[in-house]
Amino acid sequence: MQQLEIAEQTPLDMAPVVLCAYELGDYINQSAEVADYLYWKNEVEHNPEVASLRARFNRAKEFFSECERFGRFHPDYHAAKDKVKAVEAEMAQVECIRRYKEAEEVVDTLLYDVSLMIAESVSGSIKVPGNNPLPSGGCGGGGSCSCGSGGCG
Repeated sequence: MQQLEIAEQTPLDMAPVVLCAYELGDYINQSAEVADYLYWKNEVEHNPEVASLRARFNRAKEFFSECERFGRFHPDYHAAKDKVKAVEAEMAQVECIRRYKEAEEVVDTLLYDVSLMIAESVSGSIKVPGNNPLPSGGCGGGGSCSCGSGGCG
């Protein structure tokens, strides 16, 4: 009986991998998407209207937290919750905040796509976490198989 020789695995030299990662990071940092994100982030950070809204939002959140300790039985619970939602809605109407969130989502998608390409180049079964609270696949996706991955049978 022939004995199968197992090829000895050599450890991965991380230095070239790290250098490539930094180079990839530099490419991403020089992209129009990141430039747009940084522009709107700066606009949000230096906008006096946003600073005022942020202070109002923090006060509303703090008051809601106090009410939340007692739940819906607190006499001001619903009013405090409505105040937080009202300030959030007001913040969503500010152009620089809206554009900042859009740019942030674009950069997040870019980073997710790059991570996914790297993972799939290693193996199609590697899972890449994303920021989407409602993932479209993977385990728990509600597929027809017993694991619920959405990709079986």
